[in-house]
Amino acid sequence: MSTMWAATPSEQLMRMATRAAGRRRSATRRRLPLYIGLAMLVLAVAAAVLAPVLVSQSPTTIDVLHPLAPPLTPGHALGTDQFGRDVLARILYGARIDLAIAFGATIVTLVGGTIIGLVAGYLGGRIDSVLMRLVDLFFAFPFLVLIIAIVAMLGPSILNMFVAIWITSWVAYARIMRAQAVVAKRQQYVLAARALGYGRLRIMFRHILPNTASAVIIFSMVDAVGNIILAASLGFLGLGAQPPSPEWGTMISEGQNYLLTSWWLATMPGLAVVFVGIAFSLVGDGLADLLRTGER
Repeated sequence: MSTMWAATPSEQLMRMATRAAGRRRSATRRRLPLYIGLAMLVLAVAAAVLAPVLVSQSPTTIDVLHPLAPPLTPGHALGTDQFGRDVLARILYGARIDLAIAFGATIVTLVGGTIIGLVAGYLGGRIDSVLMRLVDLFFAFPFLVLIIAIVAMLGPSILNMFVAIWITSWVAYARIMRAQAVVAKRQQYVLAARALGYGRLRIMFRHILPNTASAVIIFSMVDAVGNIILAASLGFLGLGAQPPSPEWGTMISEGQNYLLTSWWLATMPGLAVVFVGIAFSLVGDGLADLLRTGER
């Protein structure tokens, strides 16, 4: 018959410390994608803001003596394009346009769509019916075709691209938030708030919204990636930023005719799109884990 020895207090403390350290390491590993994504975004934003410091050349200055210079050419780290313009300068200054679209267009549609969905889901009735029929109307058209039609009607420009995204992209947020609000308004904390006599606005924005916003916040990271790709696509089609503006999609469009001879013209801005897209995707994955129910 074996004898069972009780753990001493010091052994119990060591075990508790080991388990706590393991939980901290596990939490750090789960949040690692968020940290990496944020670091990449900070790097991209810093490069765009500090573009005049990082490069001395103007993104629109033409150098007829050095067209299509390859990467690592003295004075041109990423080479030059067919007009002798510095590719690195154009990428860094172009980041200002594409990041502005990623943040500016996404924030406006996030706020607008979330408010519309929250109002529709909580109030219900005729208001919900009207707003959701409007959402269904937008979803009836292919998204990219609708964007192209709006930009073509208003005229190709960066501002009109913003307007087109604002007009169309809010519907996804409205549908997501409405579904969250419909479920939340039947929860005990909302019923208790009603019993205490709180007004509708207070219940919606101080009780329901903080408990349901995680879904639209996570989706906004995916939408930001989509907006960057959309801006690049419109620039590629000639409906976004117009030459000589250094926008990534426009640069890819201009460089497609030189893929076999001067691959860097289209490859470098393409890598910039991929870099920022991965950054937003990692932030979205990290937020999804961080805001997941039970770990908040």
